[in-house]
Amino acid sequence: MSHSTYNIQWNEAQNHIKELLEYEASPDTQKPETDRVSAFQTAAVVYIKYIQVFRKLEECYFQIVHPQKRIVLKHVLDGTMGRLLELKNEMVNLEFSEYHFFDDVLSDMKLTPADIEIPVPRYFTQDNEKDIKDRMKLMAETLAKYRLDETSDKKEEIKMSLEEAIKIIQVHERARQGCLRAKFMREIRAQEEREKMLSLQGASTMDPDLASTIIQKVWKGYSQRNKTLKLRQEELVFIGMQPSTDAPVYHKDSPVSKVAKREEERVLIQAQHEREYQDALVNIKEKIREAEGPDIKENMQDQIRQWFIETRDATGKFPDYPSDDEGGSAAIFKTKEEGEGNGAEAEGGKKKGKKGKKKKGE
Repeated sequence: MSHSTYNIQWNEAQNHIKELLEYEASPDTQKPETDRVSAFQTAAVVYIKYIQVFRKLEECYFQIVHPQKRIVLKHVLDGTMGRLLELKNEMVNLEFSEYHFFDDVLSDMKLTPADIEIPVPRYFTQDNEKDIKDRMKLMAETLAKYRLDETSDKKEEIKMSLEEAIKIIQVHERARQGCLRAKFMREIRAQEEREKMLSLQGASTMDPDLASTIIQKVWKGYSQRNKTLKLRQEELVFIGMQPSTDAPVYHKDSPVSKVAKREEERVLIQAQHEREYQDALVNIKEKIREAEGPDIKENMQDQIRQWFIETRDATGKFPDYPSDDEGGSAAIFKTKEEGEGNGAEAEGGKKKGKKGKKKKGE
């Protein structure tokens, strides 16, 4: 989708947030609710609407490439997630359970369970990719070192003479041959018993038709059980209770493949724009410092000199320069701003007083 599509989607999410905030701040909503079920229904409706907003904002944040828009979007997204947690806590306190059933609410809002699934924000891994790689590398190095320590702590091999080793091997070999011989004798004895039982019972006289019917019955039961199991698995996959084993294979020119490719390109463009944005912040700051730095510095020096002169005229002596703990030169500018503000208020009061006197005279 195009950039304008996600801008429109972001605008819709902002409008929904505005409506939700107005609804939550309305006097009717602020009234205490005595019925627990009604209170849960109200919280559930707001919770589901916030989930829909969250899904839209998360998709916009993942697809928009403008770095400054992404900064604003992330603040809104974090705030939405915080509100979701507050509503979740409120519903847990109302139902005393962490598992809720929204069947009635979903039916009224004409939604499906898939519409209220909360996806893990992709920026959790995307923005912290470097930290995750460093953590995985540290874990791999630690595990490799631990395995190396294990191999080095192995016990020393037990030393023995050649005769002792041959004797141990002979004992184990004789034991193995004895076990095989005993097993072979048991099988011979069991075979003899089976042949003896067959000779006593006589040959089988089952009708061929009956035998074929039994075979068909067993085979049909086995085949039907397999079909039923397959149908049950397909049903679980269809309702989303079990992952599909046959993942669809899309051609590179199919719409799904093109959308996936476009998403990957957007991620690369996001990283490129973010680097350019950070570099621009540094470059613009340096340019301003080089172009306007001397003028700003001279203006600040003039203000500090003027403050010293004004304080000397008012008190009769030069004041001490504020220390670092007091704020340094920032304390001087703060004092000057407060003085200018008070002076402006006083002038405004005088003007009002003059106007009042003129009206009385008239």
